[in-house]
This record gives sequence, C-alpha cells and structure tokens, in this order.
Amino acid sequence: MKHFISLLSILFLLSSCNNSSSLKQDNAADRPLMEKYTTFKLTSDLNGLTDNQTQIIKLLIQAGEIMDELFWYEAYGDRTELLAKIEDEDLKKFVMINYGPWDRLDDNKPFIDGVGKKPEGANFYPNDMDKKEFKASTLADKSSLYTFLRRDDEGKLITVPYHVQFADQTKKASDLLLQAAELANEAGLKKYLTLRAQALLDDKYFESDVAWMQMENNQIEVVIGPIENYEDHLNGAKAAHECFVLIKDMEWSEKLKKYAAFLPELQKGLPVPDIYKQDEVGRNSQLNAYDVVYYAGDCNAGSKTIAINLPNDEKVQEQEGSRRLQLKNAMRAKFDKILLPISEVLIVEDQRKYITFDAFFSNTMFHEVAHGLGIKNTIDGKSTVREVLKEHASALEEGKADILGLYMITQLHKKGELKGDLKNYYTTFMTSIFRSVRFGASSAHGKANMIRFNYFREKGAFERLANGTYRVHFDKLEAAATGLSTLILTLQGDGSYKNVADLVADKGVIGKELQADLDRLSAQGIPVDVVFEQGVDVLGL
Repeated sequence: MKHFISLLSILFLLSSCNNSSSLKQDNAADRPLMEKYTTFKLTSDLNGLTDNQTQIIKLLIQAGEIMDELFWYEAYGDRTELLAKIEDEDLKKFVMINYGPWDRLDDNKPFIDGVGKKPEGANFYPNDMDKKEFKASTLADKSSLYTFLRRDDEGKLITVPYHVQFADQTKKASDLLLQAAELANEAGLKKYLTLRAQALLDDKYFESDVAWMQMENNQIEVVIGPIENYEDHLNGAKAAHECFVLIKDMEWSEKLKKYAAFLPELQKGLPVPDIYKQDEVGRNSQLNAYDVVYYAGDCNAGSKTIAINLPNDEKVQEQEGSRRLQLKNAMRAKFDKILLPISEVLIVEDQRKYITFDAFFSNTMFHEVAHGLGIKNTIDGKSTVREVLKEHASALEEGKADILGLYMITQLHKKGELKGDLKNYYTTFMTSIFRSVRFGASSAHGKANMIRFNYFREKGAFERLANGTYRVHFDKLEAAATGLSTLILTLQGDGSYKNVADLVADKGVIGKELQADLDRLSAQGIPVDVVFEQGVDVLGL
C-alpha cells in the first residue's frame, strides 16, 4: 500500500546538502528563531472541580496528544527521521513549534538548509498533484474534509479516509473519550464525548457536532478532531486535527449571554442589499469564556488561537446555531506580552491610553460572533461560499469576521449596550492588526489582516507619521470599516472566485514600509507569539 508519501528523497536531499548527519539552521546567525516566541504557562483555578472532572481533563489531554501526532502527519509527514537529524536543541524546539521545517510566522519559508518550499497541499495530497489533476479527478470523495489523496501502484489518484489512515491512533483517542464519558456527570458532556468517540472511528461528525451545540451546563469543554481547513493551501478542502481542553468561566459566560440576542437586529442592519443577508442568525448562538489548559495540533501550530467559532458545518449551524469560545488566559498573554509593547513602538503617544484589555477581549469576541453574520450560501443558491471560493474562502471569511466584529461594536456602542470610549475599541483594533500581521501573509488570518490594512490605508483610516508611529483617524476608520464590510459581503454572496483571488493578490501582501516597521518590533525584542508550557504536570494533576 502506498498511502504514505515517502520522505526518502527529501531526507536524501537534506543529507547531501549538509555534508553532515545533522540538519542545520539556515542563516542561523541572522535569524534568532526562538526569539519570535515568548513562553506562557497554561493554568487555571482547579479548586472548584470534582475528582471526576480532574480525571476527565487528564484523559482529554491524552487524547489531545494523539491529535498532535495526527496533525504532524497532515502538516509534514513522518517527523521521526527529521528530528533525529537535528542536534541543536533550540532548532529542534522551533521545528516542533512549526510542525515541520517551515516558519509559519514567515510565510512558511524553510529555516533548515536544503529544505524546499512547503507543499501548498501540505501532506493531504501527493506532492506532484496540481489543481488541474485534482479538478479532473472523478473520485467522488476527493473534496471530502476527511480524506487524503494518494497514488496507487499504477500512479492513479485514490482517496484514503482519515479513519483508515489513522485507524490505530483514532481507536486509542476514541477509547480515551469513552473513559471520560463514563466519568462525566453532566448529561450533555457525556452524550457529546460518546458521539465524538464514534465520529473519530468513522469520520461522521454531524451528530457529535449537534450534541456539542446542545451542551449548556458543562464546566469542562473539549474541541477535538479534524476541524479547520487552514493547513490546506492548495484547495482549502481538507480538515486538520486539533484539540483544545478548556474550563468554562461560568461567571464571565453569564455576562456574555446578552450579546447574542442582538444578532438578528445587527444582521438586518448590514450595509448590503437584503439578498446578501438572507440567512437567519442568532438562534441558539452561544457566547462563553474559558481558560484553555491544553492546545494540540492545528491550533498549536505557529500562532496560537485565542478564540473559537464552531461548528463549521453549515447544516449544523442552520439547525443548532454556533458557539463562540473566548480563551481568556491566552488573550491576556498576548495582550500583556505582545500588544502593549507593540503600541509603545508603533502607536502615537497620545492614543496609547485607548488600548485596553477589555477592548481587546471585546474585539476578539465580536470577531467570532461576526462569523455568524452575512450568508453561508451564494445568492444564486448553487453553492456554499466555502465551496465556491476554495482556498481563498478562509481568508475572506476571517476578513469578514474582523470587519463585521468592528461593525457590531460600533452599533452596540451607539445603542448604549457596550461601555467604554469607542476610541478604545478602534485604537486597540488598529494595534491588533500590527500584532496579527506579524504572523505572515501566508495564512488565512494573515491575508485578512493585510487586506484590511491596505484598504484602511487607501481610505485614510490611519496615517503613518515621519517618526514611524501611526495615528488612527476615528471617523475615517468607521467609514472604511463600512466600505470593506460591503465589499466582502458582496464578494461572498456573488461567489466570484476570480474577484476574490484578485483582491487577495492586490491587497493580501505586506509592503516594504510596513515590513520595515514590523522589523523594528523584532529588533526591539518584542515576540511575535507565545509558546505554551502545558500539560498534566503544569496543572499539578
């Protein structure tokens, strides 16, 4: 069986280019790679948890470790030989952070001698397969979220379901979830864990997604399985494995409930014709706050997720709504260690007072809420937005969520439902663009940030002063946000792949001036993102 892509040719190339049995950092003297990250310990107050709940957390972390293994295969392949050839411990750590020899915070550039460009399709497809061959294939499940494409002995494309490729690992993870379900006293969590355990074995996730949405009173939360399609830059079709283990902040979650009720009204007020906002929104939309105690796989690769909006399945969303999870402790880490130091360098002094954690939390939260606005299907009714926009769908969706999140904040503030100075939200939002764009323009979030930055610049929403700091023009920023909202919602509804591709090519890039400003941040030792100290030992379990 040739289900696995052989790494022999890659490893031979790496060995021959180094004249050594070990792999070396590319331009090591010029690129202090580990300085891009700062460490943060993932902890939470466990005193209020029962013995069963702490045992559940331990089991979920073990299942998460398996998801990490699966994502390694999806992102790169067999990591064993790669890591064995690296002698430098910092370089090995950097490979682990990136799940491969490509820097996720630098447009996936290789950082090890002799390593070529990262395949656009990661390890989901044969390296020699292009979009033309994929499109021409008549395989019925080629676009499934849960299949690999491989070649048979004759070189023909075949599909391999995830649960077949990962049969041994998913069985172990499934057993762990069933053990956790046995310990769960809350009926909703027990049902979800049981159904999710089965889904890992057959790649049928609908019922477990529905059960996840129907949970309400559980304090322990887990997001696990193949979920987001960010890793597939070729077609945007394949989901990658990940895991979050979370503890719900019951008090904060209660405070957030009221905002979901405004979604239908905000949907009606979107700055586009009614045909672009025909979907019903707000039903069973949930907002909750959490401490996250474990990341694994896709969500742990390179830049770290600080909020979640799930499920992605449009059918589940139509039936049950969606849940937005705000990861408080991870947000606080990025605000204190990254956002505030950035503001000291790039924001004019008299506007730095407007940058607050509450605004950062709200901007992040409403980004996730805004995923529910707009429409999921093209206005001609022939396709979902995700299907027709292919590899650009994620970038445009993230851009929509960013800009409509700001729209929601503006509208709620005008209604008196959101406290604080609106300048706090706008200035913090602008500063956050500098934080997020440092992740590089290769990711969906990176492209979304650059589209927004370049659009704002064209509309005069900010100006760069001679001393290299930026001043926000609040009135123009609000107008620019409205204009960009209209553009993105219309592009999604029309489902024009070409127009979206043109937008990404034109505005989804980092210019020389901005790159120089970002380099100043690195020169001053401001980290780009965080690496977590996490696990059972860190939690004291």
